[in-house]
Amino acid sequence: MSTTSLFFTAAGVGLAIAAPVGPMGMLCIRRTLSGGPRAGLAIGFGIATGDAVYGLIAALGLVGISQFMLAYDRPLHLIAGLFLLYLGVRTLLQKPAADTTSASGDGDGQLAQVGRAYASSLLLTLTNPQTVIMFAALFTTLAPRGAFSSAIALTTVGGVFCGSIAWWCFLVTVVSLARHAIGSKLRVAIDRIVGFTLAAFGVVEIRRAL
Repeated sequence: MSTTSLFFTAAGVGLAIAAPVGPMGMLCIRRTLSGGPRAGLAIGFGIATGDAVYGLIAALGLVGISQFMLAYDRPLHLIAGLFLLYLGVRTLLQKPAADTTSASGDGDGQLAQVGRAYASSLLLTLTNPQTVIMFAALFTTLAPRGAFSSAIALTTVGGVFCGSIAWWCFLVTVVSLARHAIGSKLRVAIDRIVGFTLAAFGVVEIRRAL
C-alpha cells in the first residue's frame, strides 16, 4: 500500500470512528448552537487531538505510557463520568441565550470560550485509554507487513486525524446553517435532550469505574 493510499484509508477510518453521534457529538452540537461554529470546531479539534495523542502512543510503541493509562482505567472513567455529569447538569440548569456569539462581544471573550471548549473535549477524549487498543489494532490492520516505520505510523495518525476533522467540520457546518432557523422553544428542547444525554453517559462512565 502506498503512502497516499494509506493516508486516505486511515482518513476513512477516522471519519467512520468520529461519525457515530455519542456524548462528544451531542456536546459539539450543543456548543455550536450556543456558542457558534468556532466553539463547535474547538470541540472537534479537541477530540481529534486526543485521538492523535493516543494514536501516536500506539503507533510508536510507547508501551510504558499505554500500560500506565490502562492501569488507571477506572479512575479515568470516573473523571470522565463526573465531568460528563457536570456538563449535563449544567446544560439542564443553564438558561438558553438568544445568541451567545453576539453577547460575548469582544475577541478575548470568544477566544476564551473557544479555549475552554477545546480543553474540555480534549480532556474527555484523553480519559478513554481504550483508544490506545483501538489504534493498535488499526495499525496492525493498515500498516504494510514487514514495513512498519515511524513515517508509516505518522501517516496513519495524520490520516485518522484529518478524517475525524472532516466529520466535525461537516457536523458544525450543518448545525450552523440550521442554527438561526431554530426557534427558542426548539433550542430549549435540544438543550434538555443534550443535558439528559450527557448526564446519562456520565452515570454510565461512573458505573464502569466502580
